[in-house]
Amino acid sequence: MGLPRRVGDAAELRKSLKPMLEKRRRARINQSLSQLKGLVLPLLGAENSRYSKLEKADILEMTVRFLQEQPAFPCPAAAPPASDGYLEGYQACVARLARVLPSCPVLEPAVSARLLEHLRRKSVTGGPTSPAPPPAPSPVPSPPVPPGGPGLWRPW
Repeated sequence: MGLPRRVGDAAELRKSLKPMLEKRRRARINQSLSQLKGLVLPLLGAENSRYSKLEKADILEMTVRFLQEQPAFPCPAAAPPASDGYLEGYQACVARLARVLPSCPVLEPAVSARLLEHLRRKSVTGGPTSPAPPPAPSPVPSPPVPPGGPGLWRPW
């Protein structure tokens, strides 16, 4: 059985931890700013040795300026699925899968072939928005009918 804790103990603990937590927070900020500086300076064509003593505000301003100069890319989800770039990327992925899937030990060769054929059909018909052909009959047999008949449901 422990001794009852005083109310002031929690406040004292918080007071003693606050400087340590603040030190950690500042260290994280400084490390992130250092990484940001290392990423942005080469992209701007600037030498690291010339900019060895940059203020934090300078690093952030350079980053903001760099990002503002970058061309805006539309969201991929907003692009129409039949655009040329989408179709080219889709077909490149299918071609890569065609090289990799045959040597994949996880899939049976017949399943691999069916998958590739399905993906190739989708690339020709315009992608996932076109109507899918009816599914092939499944080789898995249907589960047996329970002895109580199909109308009787039992949770056990």
